[in-house]
Amino acid sequence: MPNIKSAKKRTLVIEKKTAQNKMIKSEVKTAIKKFLAAVDSGDKASATEMFPGVCSLIDGAVSKGVYKKNTAANKKSGLAKKLNAMA
Repeated sequence: MPNIKSAKKRTLVIEKKTAQNKMIKSEVKTAIKKFLAAVDSGDKASATEMFPGVCSLIDGAVSKGVYKKNTAANKKSGLAKKLNAMA
């Protein structure tokens, strides 16, 4: 446990930021799971409709510093491959 006032504040700020990052990651993971469920069920129309939204969420997470740029590109690429494989 920190004794110095500034160290106490840093722990509070870190806890708050960690909670925000977890929330963003969870939202992205949920969207990806829904997209993959649509792909697995063979519902191409629904999957095609969901894809831009999922990519947007991933890009938003990158802009907030939750994911790195290459990680996001890798995730989007994998999702696009699964979508294109449906055809």
